[in-house]
Amino acid sequence: MPHDPAALVPRHKLDLERAEAAVAAGYPAVAPVLPALIEWLQDMNWPVARTLAPFLAGIGIPLEDPVRKVMDGTDHIWKYWVLLEVVAPSVGLRQSLRSYLERLASEPSNDEKAEELDELARSLLDA
Repeated sequence: MPHDPAALVPRHKLDLERAEAAVAAGYPAVAPVLPALIEWLQDMNWPVARTLAPFLAGIGIPLEDPVRKVMDGTDHIWKYWVLLEVVAPSVGLRQSLRSYLERLASEPSNDEKAEELDELARSLLDA
């Protein structure tokens, strides 16, 4: 396992070696680079995203701050993937983000509604 957590962050969408190294290192070894790892979920068609998503979902609550930063941003497709791939499988994250999910379900912006984030939020609240 590399001593430098930055060595666990993929450099490109096909960098499965680093993505798999991050998974193998596990949490808490990847704690310093969680914000960088979640960036690779911007497009779930990227091979590294498919490797990292289940791993990140399993981390749960320690991922709350990086997830909140995504949710506070304007990339609604990224929000969708993070909610679907990381928050949905994590009971802890669903609970810690409950107020955000409630707002999204009841008062989505037009852009959030266009990406069906309100529907996803409702399904997560019902889970």
